[in-house]
Amino acid sequence: MTLLLTPRDVARIVSHHGLPHFLRTLTDRIEADFCRWEEFDKCPRMASHSEVGVIELMPVADAHDYSFKYVNGHPGNTRHGLPTVMAFGVLADVATGTPRLLSELTVTTALRTAATSAMAARRLARAGSKVMALIGNGAQAEFQALAFHHLVGIEELRLYDIDPAATAKLINNLGDTPGLRLTVCTSVREAVAGADIVTTITADKAYATILDADLLEPGMHLNAVGGDCPGKTELAAGVLERSKVFVEFEPQTRIEGDLQQMPADFHVTELWRVLTERAPGRTADTDITLFDSVGFALEDYSALVTLEHAAHEQGVGRDIELVPQLADPKNLFGQLRV
Repeated sequence: MTLLLTPRDVARIVSHHGLPHFLRTLTDRIEADFCRWEEFDKCPRMASHSEVGVIELMPVADAHDYSFKYVNGHPGNTRHGLPTVMAFGVLADVATGTPRLLSELTVTTALRTAATSAMAARRLARAGSKVMALIGNGAQAEFQALAFHHLVGIEELRLYDIDPAATAKLINNLGDTPGLRLTVCTSVREAVAGADIVTTITADKAYATILDADLLEPGMHLNAVGGDCPGKTELAAGVLERSKVFVEFEPQTRIEGDLQQMPADFHVTELWRVLTERAPGRTADTDITLFDSVGFALEDYSALVTLEHAAHEQGVGRDIELVPQLADPKNLFGQLRV
């Protein structure tokens, strides 16, 4: 049998110990898996693009477990009452191919993306960072905000979005968060001024310039999340030129991230090398560091494993017959006799 986790099941898992605890658990799991990076069979995600969006498959495996995520990105979906991003994932045994877990990953993707952002910032941001500009206040913004608040120590969020309703939504959701001050700004320049960390997480599928190099200040850490497919960027090329750039999986980020603007020999460092101390991260308070985050399948694997463990501990989810249960494994035709 295969364990099924619905969005409601994931919400129960998160609420069981509280969002801060779940984010810490998930972040620690992602970091532990990044630290055994070389044990995984990896490839860039496989994408099918259309004029209105993209549908992708994201596989990864180690010697014991195989996982994949199905995920879309359709910026116009909100006009149809649908999320921009929808996802589900599978965790299976390598030894037999048996699918153990089928789970929603729409909410979980936002959680693991925020956890990965916080994981990178804990290594790359300047110590004592308290102020973050959050450019783009849409569906994933609250997750980023809370991950940086609880895991990195951010105390003030400087908010900007071209859609005031998105910012109002965020304030309604997070306005009573203890220890977190929300400041609404009227421009990117106002939001970024004096920020320790700048997170860009916009949704338009376009070559956009959300952040110009003249807005950078010594010591900033940039968490660029929205540029995550070919033809979609958020940063001017000059921003990358002035920064120490860190990525998840270089072959994928060169195709999909803000890195797609840069020449093939432009130097970047994969984050796992920093986490395992094989390469330096930030080396001075004046460094400008940039995490060009596009999302990688290993993060979904970590999330699925975390959910599976929590579901069994809490008795959440239900078993479904996703593949036939055969008395005689050679008699598949017998399944048609109902």
